[in-house]
Amino acid sequence: MSALLSPAVAPGTEHHKVLIVGAGAAGIATASSLIKRDPSLDIVLIDPSEVHYYQPGWTMVGAGVFAASSTARTTAATLPRGVQWIKARVVGFDPQAQTVMLEDGRAVSYEQLVVCPGLKLDWAAIDGLEETLGRNGVTSNYRYDLAPYTWELVQTLKQGRALFSQPPMPIKCAGAPQKALYLSCDHWLRAGRLGAIKPAFFNAGAVLFGVADYVPALMSYIDKYGVDLNYGQRLVAVDGPNQLATFVRTLADGSSETCTEAFDMLHVVPPQVAPDFIRQSPLADASGWVDVDPHSLRHRQFANIHALGDVINTSNAKTAAAARKQAPVVANNVLVALGRLPTPVAYDGYGSCPLTVERGKIVLAEFTYGGKLAPSFPRWLLDGRKPTRLAWLLKARVLPPLYWQAMLKGREWLARPQPLAAETSK
Repeated sequence: MSALLSPAVAPGTEHHKVLIVGAGAAGIATASSLIKRDPSLDIVLIDPSEVHYYQPGWTMVGAGVFAASSTARTTAATLPRGVQWIKARVVGFDPQAQTVMLEDGRAVSYEQLVVCPGLKLDWAAIDGLEETLGRNGVTSNYRYDLAPYTWELVQTLKQGRALFSQPPMPIKCAGAPQKALYLSCDHWLRAGRLGAIKPAFFNAGAVLFGVADYVPALMSYIDKYGVDLNYGQRLVAVDGPNQLATFVRTLADGSSETCTEAFDMLHVVPPQVAPDFIRQSPLADASGWVDVDPHSLRHRQFANIHALGDVINTSNAKTAAAARKQAPVVANNVLVALGRLPTPVAYDGYGSCPLTVERGKIVLAEFTYGGKLAPSFPRWLLDGRKPTRLAWLLKARVLPPLYWQAMLKGREWLARPQPLAAETSK
């Protein structure tokens, strides 16, 4: 079906030129970029959430740097002027009829669809976890209401074992599990308690970080804090009342063994999957993620569907910085599909992960597809491979207003995409 053809709209079906599923960072940024390019465009966002969160700030909340309230605003306040909001939950897609189904039974049809609902934090995949989150020393910076509990635990822990887990990839912000570890250890070191507190990091993966250039700096902090570093260990169960964590360890021959670790504090990062209504839809690949071309971000099967953010099956890091680069690409390419712009553009796989290795210093990881380094600043000013004060100031002072006042407003500072033909010909 041509991307320029409108479907035969069933009587009573609401219809819009552009439909965006998801009003998180990716959805709001895309809507704003579309409106900036074409203020006359009929755009509707669908999302049930009353609150919009600046999720990159939750690591800082867990370290006592940000107040949790500073990371939340109403969804209504973040919507760009001229964009409508349907406050509802999507339950299904019919790409042949160009229709989205809502939980209340309504159907909404579209000419162009943008899919960006984020991913699902699968807390239930770890036995016993949901019952003990926020109690018994079990916390996670991946939830707004729990990040303050992380800081409470860090402040009150005087001695014992502090465990930090990282699940199998893909996850949003792959550096976040380490950030919680480093900032906690830094506080204990400054308080003179690190000798009595034994930190341990249990990583389901085989490496500390996926881009090798940043590993030496990170390893220096693992050594500095005396972290017991464990690879190939996946958290599978938590006994909160008895403060026991169970891990499955993958051995070299492919077999596995189970080990149980006692803890006084446990920071958990849950496994992460695509939302159920995505995994069970025609848009998903075999792993459940939305199947898009990695450069154009257009769906591989349905030409009038684009997707971005954490829900897509591209190999980039799932970060807000990636969504900031993807939004202008999708906005441009949707308008190309509508015949309102001439030239498609490309996403290069950019992602950024400011790794907070101590209070006041950050290793600023920036890279594109294939782990190619992609620094935003000249190395003489900021070498992202080393911990710097300047990168901390960027994270603490610059990025929050950049998020609220630039990214979500369609201001594309350092995010202008390049033509698709030029990118793919390299």
